[in-house]
Amino acid sequence: MSDLFRHRSPYSWSLRVGGGRRVLDLPLIAWLTVIWNLLWGTVSWGNLVNGIIVAVAVCLAFPLPAVDLGLRLRPLGILRLGACLLYDMFSSSVQVTRQIFAKDPCHAAVVAVPLRGRSDLMLTATAVAVSNVPGGSIIEVRRATATVFVHVLEADDPGAVDSAKRQVWRMEELVARAFGTAGDIALVARPVPEGEQSP
Repeated sequence: MSDLFRHRSPYSWSLRVGGGRRVLDLPLIAWLTVIWNLLWGTVSWGNLVNGIIVAVAVCLAFPLPAVDLGLRLRPLGILRLGACLLYDMFSSSVQVTRQIFAKDPCHAAVVAVPLRGRSDLMLTATAVAVSNVPGGSIIEVRRATATVFVHVLEADDPGAVDSAKRQVWRMEELVARAFGTAGDIALVARPVPEGEQSP
């Protein structure tokens, strides 16, 4: 098997058609089938079967270049990530509500948190997951250094800053264990970057 097809997604099939190879990418076929049903405006068995046939024909007639997004679906990891996101949303909402009704002013800050993973997918997914939690807004993402800048409430408390960093690193690990490759998981299993932990 050539290098072109060795690194393909596990959700793809490689077929020999004529003198060349064609790749049937299952997520792409599913997406094209959904679009086909949306175009017809009715979901029926006929539209579903015809959509799959048309999607396969499009993939065979107009092959896309080999691209591996580095996405793996791990059901147990996805459940853990979902449960942690729900818990974080609840607890952060309580914290933000408490801050709104507090008499003392809230001192906020922006904290730079270097991530352990370097892939674009993991960087983006981690930033989205952190931003979905109230009080954990991502201000900026630096792709070159794999660093996210997080808005932190109660920044006058050194423990809050450390807690925000640990929260981002925990979310990065959960995202990698839900959607990452074995290499991504190995990266996030390493200790946090040196000099980032509090003494």
